[in-house]
Formats: sequence, structure tokens, C-alpha cells
Amino acid sequence: MRYFIYCRKSSEAEDRQVASIESQLTTLQRTFAERPGIEIVRVFEEAASAKAPGRSQFGEMVSALERGDAQGIIAWAPDRLARNSIDGGRIVYMLDRGAIRDLKFSTYTFENNSQGKFMLQIMFGQSKYYSDALSDNVKRGNRSKVEKGWRPNKPPLGYKSDPATRTIKTDPERFSKIRQLFSLFLNGYSTRQIWQIAREEWDLRTPRCRKVGGRLIALSYVHKILTNPFYAGVLVWGGRSYQGAHEPAISLEDFDRVQSLLRKPDKARSHRRSFAFTGMIHCGECGVLVTAEEKTNRYGSHYTYYHCTRRRTDYRCRQRSISLAPLEAQIHDFLTQLCLPDELHRWAVKHGSAANAETNRVHDERRRALQDAVSRTNASLENLTSLRIRDLISDGEFVRERSKLENEGIRLRKKLDEADKPVDTFEPFDSLVSFGNRAADWFRHGDNQTKRLLLGIVGSNLILKDKRLSIEAKKPFCRSQKISLYPRRRAVREDIRTLWVKNDPELKKIILDIHTLEKKLGIKCEKKASAKVDRRAQANRARAWRHQLDLPSP
Repeated sequence: MRYFIYCRKSSEAEDRQVASIESQLTTLQRTFAERPGIEIVRVFEEAASAKAPGRSQFGEMVSALERGDAQGIIAWAPDRLARNSIDGGRIVYMLDRGAIRDLKFSTYTFENNSQGKFMLQIMFGQSKYYSDALSDNVKRGNRSKVEKGWRPNKPPLGYKSDPATRTIKTDPERFSKIRQLFSLFLNGYSTRQIWQIAREEWDLRTPRCRKVGGRLIALSYVHKILTNPFYAGVLVWGGRSYQGAHEPAISLEDFDRVQSLLRKPDKARSHRRSFAFTGMIHCGECGVLVTAEEKTNRYGSHYTYYHCTRRRTDYRCRQRSISLAPLEAQIHDFLTQLCLPDELHRWAVKHGSAANAETNRVHDERRRALQDAVSRTNASLENLTSLRIRDLISDGEFVRERSKLENEGIRLRKKLDEADKPVDTFEPFDSLVSFGNRAADWFRHGDNQTKRLLLGIVGSNLILKDKRLSIEAKKPFCRSQKISLYPRRRAVREDIRTLWVKNDPELKKIILDIHTLEKKLGIKCEKKASAKVDRRAQANRARAWRHQLDLPSP
């Protein structure tokens, strides 16, 4: 009788303990090739899963059997032929019709009669049950792992799997670079600029696994990183969002800012020449933005000028340009006014402890409000599920609303975790005072990026008119002219403390930008200013502060 040999090996988990194709073929040839009455006419080898129909070599073998090229099949075991009901039923039906007259297995004895076909169907059913049960076990294990906050499959760039604990830990070689990547984007860098820095300066490569990986990241990979919520501590699995247990590379609020910047249609394009203050200053006459350009005289000297873009078609602006040196001098004078005398600093810190009780009360109320919000979100999820069970909403509405509630629940739980931490009301005040006392010195010696960041931290509503730059100080740095009318707000520290307790986003961003600047400059603010200032100017400012805050003379 003529036989086909069929050998199959899948790379999936259920076949890891099965012999390789070469081992199967050697055993089958040694076992059956020398037996009388057996003629092996062809060998079919295939590396594919048998969970579903559609195997090419199996289909070709069945067609050859239908044509009568052979009358039997030799295989390692019944599960090599089929693990699904369609292929298994096809083999049994061909036995019924006589298209297949015999089957031989290395691990199982088959007889072509009613009892033999009945046992063969049981073997096929057992193979299918094994595959289905294994799939269910894998899905159940993945679901349990996801609910604990761990990603079941390979983590993204910046993280790596820990085989010992079966969790995900940060990659010490790449995690810090991923954090810098998000920080650069929030500070105005384009994705292409970040990509060039990651390739040329950081040599950022994908992790090498077996024979793949180890290549420099592509431009599209930068966008993929910036849009992956895994870096913000959110695990998306099966269309649902979970709070991850891994260490996030960026806060959820900053990740939302990144997404809004990526979707911003009028985002400024990157330019070849970088200027420090473009896009920040408006013309005081016509209201459009002020731009900068570089000029070269006949001797080869370079000069930078700032002037109105004159893009209004209904008005002709007559403002003249201003060179870089006097513009920076005006900004430096403005930063110098932020310097707070050490005397006032000590006084504010000394009298600030009286507000701690109020701070703790507000903190407890905020925590209770967050707990109530989390409870309401969980109740909304239960009500949403009840509506779907009663078929009062469609599947699309259910999935969409569930995703919104889950994301809101994650956001509230993160805020609740932050609310559990003790509140330090002095830290932002000390950072702002130390920053104000050193900002002018940093501006004088900083590069364009440092100067732009400094001006963005302290100033807003920048207006240039008649070569004079008007800068409005942001709230933590401004001094109200009527501050003496409000006794509870006489100290600048009180205003900062109130903003900090209320989790003011503007103040949070200012503190974050200050820390970013400190990290960039490789320094750390101290409670007392180390910058050298003019003694007479400092005394004059101290007298002005004492008069404004109704403080007694020293």
C-alpha cells in the first residue's frame, strides 16, 4: 500500500514538548519504511498550527489522497493531523468513503473499523480539547495578570521583563532617555528634532532579542512612544484600561498635554535658526507676534534683531526693530526685580507655620472628595453594566462609556494616591524664592533655551512697543499694589501656599519647569541666594518690600 508521511511542528506553546520535524521523520522512516507492504511515496513537512483549518501542506496531501496517489498516512500522533473539528472530521469522512484506507502512528495503533474510527474521533476531540483548554488557561492567566497591573506580553522600549518575579521593571539603559524624550517634547522640541537627538547623541536603540532588534529607532517610533499610555502608567488590554503597577515615565497630566500638542493643528514649525524669544512677544501697536532675524554687515559681524511680523493686511505697523542686546537687558532688569531679600525670606518662613492646621484641613477635605468621586465612578460602572444587561444601550455605547469611566477612575485613583502623601507647603515657596534670587544670574550666563525657559516661567503677556518690553509677572512672582488691604495675604508665601493646596495647574507647571531648568543647568536651588547682587539695590528692594507688607524696620 502507498503511504504519505506527514510531519508537523508548531512554534506555539502546546507543541514545545513535541519532537522536531527532523526527529519525527527519522523515527517514522526507521519504524515503517522497512515493513513489508508499505511504500512511502512522498513526505509532507509543515511548521504551522493545527488549531484552525487552512494548512497548505495538509490540504495538498488531502488532495493527493483524493486523486488516489496514496491510500494511507503515516504520522507521529493523531494530534499532528488535526487539532480542530473540521480537519479531524475530514479525515474520518475520507476513511468512511475509502479515500483513506489506513492510518499509522508512532504512538498510537489504529484499525480501520467502526471501533478504530470511534477511538480516532475521541483522539481528535481530545486534541481539540487540549488546545481549547490551553487557550482558556492562557487567557485567564493574562486577565489575572492585567488586573494586577502587569502587562502579559513584551513591554515597550524603556522597560524589560523580570523572569524571576514575572513582572516588568525599568530598563536602566533606556528608561531615563524615554523620560528625557517626553521632557524635550513638552519643552517645544519637534518629533524630528527629538529623533535626531535620540539617534545622534543618545544612540537609542531597540533592545536586541534573539536575531532581531538592536537598531536605531525610526522617526515613526518616536511618535509611537509619545502616544503610548503605558508610559503614563495606564495599561490598555482587550479594549479596556487598567492602572499599571509599573513605574510610569511621565505623569498622566503631562501625558494628556503631550496628546493635545500632538493633535494641535496650528503647532509652530521648527526652523533652521533658533531664536530665544520668538513666538512669545506681541507687538504693542498691531498685536501680531514679534519675530527675529539675523543680519550680517559688510565686515562679517552677525546681529540679531526682533521686529513685528507686520502680517496684518488692514493696518501698517510703524514699530521699529530692536537689537538683541537691549532686549535682553530689559528682561534681565525685570528678573532682577524678582530677587527677594533674605530678611523677608526668613520672616515668611518663620510666620508660615500658623497656616499648617488650615492646610491639613483642606488636604483632608480634598482626600474625602476624591474618595467620594471614586465611589461614584464605580457605581456608574455598575449602573452601566446593568443597562447593558437589560439591553437598554448598544454595545458601542457600552464600550465607549465604559472606557471613559475606567480612564476617569484611573485618574481619580492616581490623585487619591497623591493625596495620601503628606503636603509640604514650604517646598514650592522655597523653590520660587531661591529661583527668583538666581534667575537674573542664570539668564545672564544661559543659552537661548535657558533664557526662553526662564522668561516663560516668570513672565506672561509680553508686549513690545517703542523698543520697550512690557512683561507681566505671573501670579507667584507678582506683588499686588493693594496687598496691605488684605491682612491674610500680606505674605507672598500665603498666596503660594493657597495655590499649592488647591493644586493649581499653573503653579505646578512653574515648579516643574524650575526643576527642569535646575536639572539642565546641573545645579540645585538653595534656600538662600548665592548670586552676587548689589548691596545698595538689595537694601532699596528690602525697604520697598517692608513698606508694602507693613513690616517693622530691622
